[in-house]
Amino acid sequence: MSTARAERLVNLVLALLSTRQYLPAERIRGIVPGYADAASDEAYFRMFERDKTELRELGIPLETGRNSAFDAIDGYRIARRDYELGEIDLAPDEATAVGLAVRLWDSPELTGEAQGALVKLRAAGVEVDDHAPTIVEPRVRAEPAFGPLLAAVQAGQVVRFEYRRSGSAERKIRTLEPWGVVSWRARWYVVGHDRDRDAPRCFRLSRVTGKVDPVGKFGVVVRPEGVNLLQMVSASSSDDPSAPITASVWVADGRAAGVRRRGRVVGRSRAGGEEGDLVEIELYYPESAADWLTAHGPDILVLEPEVLAKSVLSRLEAVAHAGGAR
Repeated sequence: MSTARAERLVNLVLALLSTRQYLPAERIRGIVPGYADAASDEAYFRMFERDKTELRELGIPLETGRNSAFDAIDGYRIARRDYELGEIDLAPDEATAVGLAVRLWDSPELTGEAQGALVKLRAAGVEVDDHAPTIVEPRVRAEPAFGPLLAAVQAGQVVRFEYRRSGSAERKIRTLEPWGVVSWRARWYVVGHDRDRDAPRCFRLSRVTGKVDPVGKFGVVVRPEGVNLLQMVSASSSDDPSAPITASVWVADGRAAGVRRRGRVVGRSRAGGEEGDLVEIELYYPESAADWLTAHGPDILVLEPEVLAKSVLSRLEAVAHAGGAR
């Protein structure tokens, strides 16, 4: 789940908890931050339906009803009697364990039960320490390649994928005997024997583009004895999170308020015949920012750096391809 969507869901819950009246969808659109970015009425209602489904999956009960017989449409609220739980007694170490689990499981592949547990525990008044010291890296986000690569590791199967090196838009095909998938500094890496280079290598999952294809039979890949995957990743990582890059983004007039808040307007320009602002944004993690920027669709256009522009473009192409397949 993106940061923007998570914030929107929290704001939605707070709004629906703070009133005894049923709030119609149009009223919610006006008071909950995040919905104003919707490009059209249809886009807003699709966004709102997804958010309602997400809240129900997290175990947050939404009530639907009308405040009086004169109301023409239904509204929504969260009844505190259903939202709040009875007394829950967890030992400090148990509450800390839940907090650590949620810190790690912040991704589409791994989230779900842990987030739901955290919401319910806090609703019941249990203090969950999600800032406790830990040897695991917090807020790890899984990439689309995570599932296929993890499955290949478990099956002992060779994989082939397209990979983009850091600082370059060029993509090359890699054939890998995967030994394991590990996280380091809030990123996922796959470690294994690179058949193309005939040497052990680490690959960041966010730079794997396109589909991960299994190659050959099951059980042919065996992880060597004594190999420390995390040590290999940490030794090969040269990223410096303290040095941000400056991205130049075109933003359509009246659109993508979230992008505007994160950056500063430095000029005007046209894209696709439409007027807009040139916005400069400092990014510490361009790979994560690519997902965030892609979510704004045609409302923005990444101009620089080229690597980020191509990364956003490839994500948009993947979405368009998936939509066409349906």
